[in-house]
Amino acid sequence: MNIGTSIRRLMNLFIILFVTLSGGLVYWQVIVAQQVAANVHNSRSCQLENSPLRGTIYDRNGQWLAKSVSDSNAQCGYRRVYFDPSLAGLVGYYAGPNYPATGVEKQFDDVLSGRTGLTMLSNTFNHLLHTAPVGDDIYLTIDDRIQQIANQHFSDSYFYGYNAGDTEYVYPSDAGTVIVSNPHTGEILAMLSRPSYDPNKLVQTLLQNDLSYYNQLVQDPEQPLLERPLQGNYVPGSTFKTVTLMAAIDSGKATLSQQFDKQHALGPVNYNGQNIGPVGNNIDGYTFHFPVTTEYAYTHSDNVIFAQLGVNTGFDTWMNYVRNFYIESQIPFDLPVATSHVLAAGKSQMADNELAASAFGQGTDSVIPLQMAVVDNIVANNGQLMRPTLIYQITGHKTSDQDNPAAIQTFNSQSLSTPIKSDTAVAVRQGMYGVIQCGPGPLAPVHMNTSPWSIIGKTGTAQLAEVTDSGQLPIAQRAEGWMITQAPYSIQNPGQLPALTVVAMREHGGDGGASVGPMIANIYNDVFSKGYVQASKLPVPGTSYCYQTGLLQ
Repeated sequence: MNIGTSIRRLMNLFIILFVTLSGGLVYWQVIVAQQVAANVHNSRSCQLENSPLRGTIYDRNGQWLAKSVSDSNAQCGYRRVYFDPSLAGLVGYYAGPNYPATGVEKQFDDVLSGRTGLTMLSNTFNHLLHTAPVGDDIYLTIDDRIQQIANQHFSDSYFYGYNAGDTEYVYPSDAGTVIVSNPHTGEILAMLSRPSYDPNKLVQTLLQNDLSYYNQLVQDPEQPLLERPLQGNYVPGSTFKTVTLMAAIDSGKATLSQQFDKQHALGPVNYNGQNIGPVGNNIDGYTFHFPVTTEYAYTHSDNVIFAQLGVNTGFDTWMNYVRNFYIESQIPFDLPVATSHVLAAGKSQMADNELAASAFGQGTDSVIPLQMAVVDNIVANNGQLMRPTLIYQITGHKTSDQDNPAAIQTFNSQSLSTPIKSDTAVAVRQGMYGVIQCGPGPLAPVHMNTSPWSIIGKTGTAQLAEVTDSGQLPIAQRAEGWMITQAPYSIQNPGQLPALTVVAMREHGGDGGASVGPMIANIYNDVFSKGYVQASKLPVPGTSYCYQTGLLQ
């Protein structure tokens, strides 16, 4: 027997076994390591090599919003903590591998856990060396100073109850939203959803396998887990007249100076056997001179005239603009968003009477607050729509205050389209100026038309039921109070673009101007006066502008 041949065969066998064993180790420790570690049936999910040091979430200025702290009592040796509970819905929560995450924590879990890009390759070697993988850090466009201002002023209101001379009650409500954004970059600077919840308490209880607080939140009829700016659908009311005004002016179907005689201003006008007006024209009690203009109708929120603007623009043209504003499709954003609609479910067309109602913000209109921020930003940015942005930058993990890891990915401003001409945007901003300076409702007492920051905007009182003479309605039938706003605006230099937009909505709050106007005025004042966004004060014009332009008669 040839001993050399036998030795070679034995050596080859050992080589084959070694290669097979090595291949198995590479497969289980590298190729499918993440799937194995994430498997809910894996009892070793919290061993050091499988439990990543999760990345930190910061605001745009480096204030941490979510980070991991060592906790020997926690499931995997650390616990996630949160700085600002008012961002709970947006940032979300993370309570370890056995519970689903939400918000940024969920959407960017691969980034925060180090399962993507070069960080994933680095963490592959960490697995082989049995050291804990490290996730990347995320910087948001949020400015937490502005976020806290929005949260602080959300409860500000001029009054509660019936406002003499108005048609609507103002009701206390802690449910709603505020979105503050830079219209020229699309960056979201603050996004408030109320009511909210305590993410620190939620994580703490879940880590103890205590579901009582979670179940309480799930069962709460006010839905504190709902991120209203992105997932809540609401009737927009008269804020939606801004969409119709853009479509009518940009398509050449109307101008701000177009005139309407008394019949066409007060109504009724009839479409498909249905009368629009005279109830709801909103101008009958104090308009004594006719004809009135489109600008007058926008200023005083005349439903009858805006019904005609919608029908005269035509369904196809009106709908083309609506779609260009991302209504009926999902707005590109860094988190999932619900879709806004003007069409009834299963329909692709509207009869004229349906178009008339939708044109002034009622009918089958249903929008998320982010949608109205998009509309607002188009006007403030001279017709150019910037992609709404929440993620500012992704970097390597910061280990200390002195550590400044390199950026892995930076998210630059992105223009989605230019759905209207700049001249149209200039005209609409002029109309929004008239609303605040000369419009109906208690705008003077809420310090909007006397603000040195020259706020412009459009109010909206979205009717959910017929208003009785007393205005008293069950909570579910009370109107939603809206405003879309911009500041500062110069009537002397209308081409100068506003620096900031604020959209606010109070669920079942009643009159839009009174229910959200005070908070908006105070938000602008604090943000600008503290220098968080640079802006210059402008002179307050007084009522002479309104009489000179015929916006008050």
